[in-house]
Amino acid sequence: MKFKDRLRDILAIKDSPHRLAIAFAGGVFIGMSPLLGFHTILGIAAAWIFGLNRIVTITGVYITNPWTIVPIYTFSTYIGAQCLGIKQVITQIDWAHVTSGNFGHELKPLLMPFVFGSLLVGFISAIVSYFIIYHVVKRAHSYGEPR
Repeated sequence: MKFKDRLRDILAIKDSPHRLAIAFAGGVFIGMSPLLGFHTILGIAAAWIFGLNRIVTITGVYITNPWTIVPIYTFSTYIGAQCLGIKQVITQIDWAHVTSGNFGHELKPLLMPFVFGSLLVGFISAIVSYFIIYHVVKRAHSYGEPR
C-alpha cells in the first residue's frame, strides 16, 4: 500500500485531529529511533499502551522503510556527529582485515553519533509531522462535515 493511500485512510478515521497527529508523530519518532528491528513491535506496543490508533501509529513508523532507512540514518548519524563535535564521521576501516568479531569494534566510533542523531532527528521529525498531520486532518474533517 502506498503512503498516499495510507494518508487517505488516516483522513477517513473518525478521531480527533490531535489524537491522530499524536499517533502518527509517535510512530515517526519510533520509526527513526536507533532500535532497528523493533520498530513495528514498539509502534504496536506504544499505540496499545497510550490508546492510540494502531494503523496511524504504524503508518508513522513506516516512514523508515527499505528505501528511506539508509538516507535517514546517514543524515541522523551526521547530525549526531556534528552535535557531539566529532570532526571525522567516517572512520578509517581496514576492510581487508574486518571479521565478524571485530566489525562492531570498527564501527564503535559511530555508535554515539548514530544514537544521539537518530533520537534528535526523530524527535524533531515527530514534532513537525504532528503539526502537518494535525492541520491536514483538521482541514479534511472540516470539509467532510455537512455545512
